[in-house]
Amino acid sequence: MIDRTASPIKKPRLSPETFRQLRDLINSKCGIFFGDNKRYLLESRLSRRLEERGLKSFEEYFYFLNYDKHKDRELSILLNSIVTNETSFFRDPAQLEAFAKGVVPLALEKKKNGFDRTLRVWSAASSTGEEPYTLAMMLIEAGLQRRGWRIEVTGSDISDNVLESAKRGIYEKYSLRNTPENYLRKYFTNSGDHYTVKPDVRQVVRYRKINLMDSAAMRTLRMIDIVFCRNVLIYFDDASKKQVISNLYDSLVSGGYLFLGFSESLHGLTRLFKPVSFDRSVVYQKV
Repeated sequence: MIDRTASPIKKPRLSPETFRQLRDLINSKCGIFFGDNKRYLLESRLSRRLEERGLKSFEEYFYFLNYDKHKDRELSILLNSIVTNETSFFRDPAQLEAFAKGVVPLALEKKKNGFDRTLRVWSAASSTGEEPYTLAMMLIEAGLQRRGWRIEVTGSDISDNVLESAKRGIYEKYSLRNTPENYLRKYFTNSGDHYTVKPDVRQVVRYRKINLMDSAAMRTLRMIDIVFCRNVLIYFDDASKKQVISNLYDSLVSGGYLFLGFSESLHGLTRLFKPVSFDRSVVYQKV
């Protein structure tokens, strides 16, 4: 017989005070900032972690993240769960056109009389790899290797999960919805519902786990000619934005270029870059 008088199990609630504590902890570790209007979003993401850990409250979870012997492992899993990974191949064609027809020729012109014959491109917050593979394909298609240039594309992210996915280079057709047909035929192997990036593309792309707020880790990437850091700064508060921008500045060569998302701007944040206008895009150049 069912006891219909039994009280339903109450889900834990994220109090304003604990929300601020968890928000500040996340912000200090990776720069992502959850405004007060994102409290319920954070609660939803963290609820799964409470269930996995068998914890009864968000207060217990905050204590776990600070003092448990497995706190570092849990923090890594937590960051994986809160990072947004929406991306696709050949996203934002106007910026890619500015990259291929404007910025790359300028970067090569600057290097042509030197001994360095490597073009270095960095896709910061590269998620599951669609962006760095797109950039690599475009550089190969432009014939850089035939003209004696070496291509080096780095994709980085804070999430172990997306980096492992990127290294596999296997994608569903939806991720390729904007990909030109000639690129599909030339740079992918089709196996039913999935497409695999061919070895000649994968061999010029490497992946690394990097927290954009970690200045020491960022210092390991130097002499970068072009950085893509699109749709990343929108998740940071102003202090974190300034730190990330400063770190990217240090990684770029003199006169190097920085691509941001269409909704992002450096206005009011730094004078380390100057805007350069192309046909339908604005790119920032290191000064």
